[in-house]
Amino acid sequence: MSHETGPKSVFWKASGVVVIALAAIWQFYAFVTFKNTTGVPDLQGGKAHLWWAISLSVVAFIGAFLILSTSMQYDRRSEMHITSPPAPKSLL
Repeated sequence: MSHETGPKSVFWKASGVVVIALAAIWQFYAFVTFKNTTGVPDLQGGKAHLWWAISLSVVAFIGAFLILSTSMQYDRRSEMHITSPPAPKSLL
């Protein structure tokens, strides 16, 4: 399995998070502007839109967190190991 970490990979991952966040915003808008069958705004209706908005928001947040946490890691290949020198031998 290939693990790409280049700018193109991050761009596509971030684009996916943005699309999910836009879908969450659209679902929240659908919840806020929900009207019943008579055309009157219904504050209790459209609960499915609210749950979709919450779910998509959580997915977008987790995705953004994972993208940021993996892209902010230090370079493990250039890690310098520091060890203490051997203890000096006593002269006694």
